[in-house]
Amino acid sequence: MSKRTRATDALENAGVAFSVHAYDYDPDAARVGLQAAEALGETPDRVLKTLMATIDGKPACVIVPSDSEVSMKKLAKAFDGKSAQMMKPADAERATGYKVGGISPFGQRRAIQTAIEETALAHDYVFINAGQRGLQLKLNPRDAMQTLAAKAVALMA
Repeated sequence: MSKRTRATDALENAGVAFSVHAYDYDPDAARVGLQAAEALGETPDRVLKTLMATIDGKPACVIVPSDSEVSMKKLAKAFDGKSAQMMKPADAERATGYKVGGISPFGQRRAIQTAIEETALAHDYVFINAGQRGLQLKLNPRDAMQTLAAKAVALMA
């Protein structure tokens, strides 16, 4: 498995400090984010999942703790929209250039409006997908937010 991805390249180009951590990805896991947290020996609130949604038809990237659910109402409100819904897997892959289970908010095909769960900012580090199944980035959540020009908002249901 290569530890260099479009996500790592994007962070290097932005001058962000990070480390790459591989783990045994289980495609049959009921909740991939929770499986990643367990494999990394981290609490689920430190291992963030990257989800793709649409707000009034426009794509959005959503970063939340792996043990949480996103409130569609809160997500729509975060981007001054009326409605939000999760993207279908094929649409998410097409929009990001990554495979589901390996979607990173960094290095996507084009810049997409992004929101990060505000509680993630309380940690000194978090894990975010590195753009490949079984590969995570460990970095400061504030660096992630700044690099992505993301909004920090309450998104959990």
